[in-house]
Amino acid sequence: MHKAVIIGGSAGSFRVITRILHALPKNFPLPVLLNLHRLKHVRSGFVEALSIKSNIPVIEPYDKESIKAGTAYLAPSNYHMYIELNKKIALSTEEAVNHSRPSIDLSFETAAHTYQRNLLGIILSGANKDGARGLKKIKDSGGTAIVQDPKECEVATMTEAALKMTQVDHVFSTQQIIDYLLKIK
Repeated sequence: MHKAVIIGGSAGSFRVITRILHALPKNFPLPVLLNLHRLKHVRSGFVEALSIKSNIPVIEPYDKESIKAGTAYLAPSNYHMYIELNKKIALSTEEAVNHSRPSIDLSFETAAHTYQRNLLGIILSGANKDGARGLKKIKDSGGTAIVQDPKECEVATMTEAALKMTQVDHVFSTQQIIDYLLKIK
């Protein structure tokens, strides 16, 4: 049974994320943790752009913020977002991982450690390999791993890297990802 959803993406993932957030009902029963690569120097507008289409609140969390169901938490620009065992978010400005801060791998790995088999991890379109190792950690911890169909991705590097690194549960189109999420009770 899923207790949290974590989604990672980079180039080409913004449109997919907005479709997913738009499809989720106001009473979606899980927290949604978002780790999306974006420009470091652009501090505002991203949350607002996602919020316009979303039925659930989209926020950039503060350090030590508690994770609650029915909210999307977007890793702030230029911060790593860790998921702590007490289901709080920790933010860090440590060195970039895979040339990225926020690092999808770090968010996925710490979420896997916290939620174990109750975590649903999703990798979307992107131009580097960040997230592949983290998705493997989710799968190795008993969680569910979904990858956006590389044929549908604007940039398939990220999804192809994830598929090479681990045996995923599903390779889904955007609509299939949405359909899967809507079945969660």
